[in-house]
Amino acid sequence: MFMVLFLTKSRVSSFTFHQTSHVVVPYVRLSSFITKTYHTSTVLGLNRFLFDPSELDIKEVETSSIDTIPSIILPKQDYRTIHAAKILGLQNGDTLRAGIVQNSKSRRSILKPSLGSGIESQFSGCITDEATIEWLPEGKIKKPQPTKNGDPPGSLQITLHSLKPIEEEISDIQPRISLLLALPRPLVLGRLLPMIAQVGVQDLILTQAEKVPKDYFGSHLLRQPMEIRKGLIEGLCQAADVQIPSVRIVKQLKPFMEDELDELFPRDQWARVIAHPQRKNGKPALRMGEISFPSATTDCPTRNEKRILLAVGPEGGWSEPYELDLFQNCGFQQVTLGPRILRSDVAVISLLSLAVDAVASQD
Repeated sequence: MFMVLFLTKSRVSSFTFHQTSHVVVPYVRLSSFITKTYHTSTVLGLNRFLFDPSELDIKEVETSSIDTIPSIILPKQDYRTIHAAKILGLQNGDTLRAGIVQNSKSRRSILKPSLGSGIESQFSGCITDEATIEWLPEGKIKKPQPTKNGDPPGSLQITLHSLKPIEEEISDIQPRISLLLALPRPLVLGRLLPMIAQVGVQDLILTQAEKVPKDYFGSHLLRQPMEIRKGLIEGLCQAADVQIPSVRIVKQLKPFMEDELDELFPRDQWARVIAHPQRKNGKPALRMGEISFPSATTDCPTRNEKRILLAVGPEGGWSEPYELDLFQNCGFQQVTLGPRILRSDVAVISLLSLAVDAVASQD
């Protein structure tokens, strides 16, 4: 919501607007005003244009040297093309921030690389603030610039100058939080994916829980992992990051906890945290800022980087006492957001934000 003030000779008129699917444009006269309504589309904020390696010219990349400057041509109806024209109003020769996404190298994930290791190793994980654009008019449109109503004139060619690994350009952007999430409803998961990527997680593990209906695992998102990938990349565009979290599906929680947890998240390197309301007659739950981290050592530098594995249950919470005891027997510290009952999407983002702050405050 925002407020606009119009000052006239006779009075001060104020108008308050809410964000809707329409924009109301007021015209103020001395005695009255006229409103006109224009339909608008949802705006997707892009702080960095991101590209999949599959969007590069395969033949050009595979036969090129490391000094080659790759370029990408986006179709007229691509959301990035529309954003460049309608929102940014870019002209030929203008620059924008861009990057090429990278899959997790250290974790097994259901999100497979789109292309072979040659392209992944050469350009993935690189960013630039000096990409240049060129409009390629199509049809009856001749001028290489956005039309009067802001539509793209045709395809958009983006040349990626000065690509560098993101670690060289932005320090400490690598996430140090991993999320073990009881599988939420498909619609909720779809909303959560961009937000999870924005806040930043290294791993996303979607798990079964006693209060998770089995039919959630038949969701189209889990049957089509590329839809999960799209949601995560949308969030990375906003955060200006290129590292796609690894994603795993766990249909049996107990075997995962007993057989794989220690290998993936060693106790001497990760603080294990479970979010759950205060347990009846149990020990007082901690706040996120009160959790304990593994002790720093000199023989393994990676242990000195504070990391958190955060477990968040379904909207009904983890089952008591079985699941809660299972986590606590595996060294999870129980934290709480207070007595209020929160929806899973609100709880996830709140807890992730607190976890990021807790890690940063330990450095």
